[in-house]
Amino acid sequence: MAERPLQASRQRRGKAMTAAAGSAGHAAVPLLLCALLVPGGAYVLDDSDGLGREFDGVGAVSGGGATSRLLVNYPEPYRSQILDYLFKPNFGASLHILKVEIGGDGQTTDGTEPSHMHYALDENYFRGYEWWLMKEAKKRNPNIILMGLPWSFPGWLGKGFNWPYVNLQLTAYYIMTWIVGAKHYHDLDIDYIGIWNERSFDINYIKVLRRMLNYQGLDRVKIIASDNLWEPISASMLLDSELLKVIDVIGAHYPGTYTVKDAKLTKKKLWSSEDFSTLNSDVGAGCLGRILNQNYVNGYMTATIAWNLVASYYEQLPYGRCGLMTAQEPWSGHYEVESPIWVSAHTTQFTQPGWYYLKTVGHLEKGGSYVALTDGLGNLTIIVETMSHKQSACIRPFLPYFNVSHQFATFVLKGSFSEIPELQVWYTKLGKPSERYLFKQLDSLWLLDSSSTFTLELQEDEIFTLTTLTVGRKGSYPLPPKSEPFPQIYEDDFDVDYPFFSEAPNFADQTGVFEYFMNIEDPGEHRFTLRQVLNQRPITWAADAYNTISIIGDYKWSNLTVRCDVYIETPEKGGVFIAGRVNKGGILIRSARGVFFWIFANGTYRVTGDLAGWVIYALGHVDVTAKKWYTLTLIIKGQLSSGMLNGKTVWKNIPVSFPKNGWAAIGTHSFEFAQFDNFHVEATR
Repeated sequence: MAERPLQASRQRRGKAMTAAAGSAGHAAVPLLLCALLVPGGAYVLDDSDGLGREFDGVGAVSGGGATSRLLVNYPEPYRSQILDYLFKPNFGASLHILKVEIGGDGQTTDGTEPSHMHYALDENYFRGYEWWLMKEAKKRNPNIILMGLPWSFPGWLGKGFNWPYVNLQLTAYYIMTWIVGAKHYHDLDIDYIGIWNERSFDINYIKVLRRMLNYQGLDRVKIIASDNLWEPISASMLLDSELLKVIDVIGAHYPGTYTVKDAKLTKKKLWSSEDFSTLNSDVGAGCLGRILNQNYVNGYMTATIAWNLVASYYEQLPYGRCGLMTAQEPWSGHYEVESPIWVSAHTTQFTQPGWYYLKTVGHLEKGGSYVALTDGLGNLTIIVETMSHKQSACIRPFLPYFNVSHQFATFVLKGSFSEIPELQVWYTKLGKPSERYLFKQLDSLWLLDSSSTFTLELQEDEIFTLTTLTVGRKGSYPLPPKSEPFPQIYEDDFDVDYPFFSEAPNFADQTGVFEYFMNIEDPGEHRFTLRQVLNQRPITWAADAYNTISIIGDYKWSNLTVRCDVYIETPEKGGVFIAGRVNKGGILIRSARGVFFWIFANGTYRVTGDLAGWVIYALGHVDVTAKKWYTLTLIIKGQLSSGMLNGKTVWKNIPVSFPKNGWAAIGTHSFEFAQFDNFHVEATR
């Protein structure tokens, strides 16, 4: 058996030397030497004294919130191509872990994700798109680890309080039903479940949740806590033996590559359960490259999970383009495979959960770090990064200054690795376009005559992967269609008999939940509509507005006409609106400005310059009541706006100097049932 890799190595060496003869002298190819010819730091990679911690994987988050919203609208084959770049093994990011939001109906960063239980007696396991996404990930990688975590919760769990721990059994039941529903309706096994994203934990709730899961035969589902800081969860676990027993993983967010003493004393697995969240430029890629190594080197974290999976939400929402790749134009099919995809590949394509870190990992003498992992079967993967401070600052936390400079690093393979004949080499260089390489395979390193020693010449902002595995691949597809703005004329009659997704294409709910709806008693043109389905405020994670709102279109729109049929369901107190030039969304939605045209069931109308209704342009009486359909039209041209009800002018030429541009939108006055139909917008930038 030992002779086979040696023989194959020699054959590849001969072919590569022949091929390399014509390519010698390329300036960008780094220097790799198989001998101690150059002075510099020497780093021993050895398993003789045992191994380090078990590696648990690299992953990403869909949710927190609505970050994959536009992905589902992509036409084929582009949607499948995007999914391949994310999940297909040995192709792109090749992720090991997918963490999804358990939709709770509330605003959780860039939008709302629907709950499987809007109300106490309501269960529906086909809302939203996270079920679909988990199934697509599993199709590509049956071994992918699935995690669920709530950000917000439906309001009924709080019984009048903005708090999920009012009834511990009820909240545990709610989470348990999501796990059971994933299996029953979608054949998805959830591996890990969280508590409450970046908010308070309740010790008794965690214990109740564990008992609830065990009672339902879900012993295999592990609990991760608390998806916030290392403390106070670590100290609480050390003081409470039952709590220590029921928590399987301590998950911290944006730890800056460091952990704390108490967390290590628990002897539990330590994960950076949310990290990155940086613009997916080369600086974002540098951030990811640095933390993937140094989360373990500095903090013994064995998994790193990036927020977010794919930037598939309107770019002007908070944290635009903070995904591993960008897919925010389903109307054109355009997407971009960004550099964080290939930085991830340096680790994910050459390791798997269940491998082990070597004990011999650490920092390089002149800046940077190295890790090494093995499957225990003779395979070895080494990842070296030299990210500079300037090129690797994450959005959080603050990064203290450090220096990285040109160096030679010599690695010595000992123990069971001393007989390795050959290492495959993959290389990334970030920074200047003229020097930039992303996940490029270089000539192999042959160690047969080098005493299992090799030297790397390292510059700033480089990543090397050296591995015994030959499975690596820089996957590619033909270029997607060119980028195009949102269509200037757009309409939707919502006439979908059996919708595959519960939400209408391109509408991005910011507060409230707008779902396809069928009026069984209406055989006419309003049989199929879009309905706002929440009648009470959720247990909030962010600052949900007091009005519900869903945005759509091009943020650069300035002059536009918005028309929509509306139906108020709540007598006397109900109200709906259409809007244009809406300038904020996500966690900033409460302060959104724009032009909002409201009608109310009490027979009044209002024109406001903001969602909250503080800036009033006009108000008056109209012939409006609940339970009837009306057509609203909003026209904005330059600094003037007008509005019509059923084709008749209600107000005209009201000055609107701010904002200059923004999305179109629909919504309701409060958390109330209301319906929308025959949406139409015509716009110019």
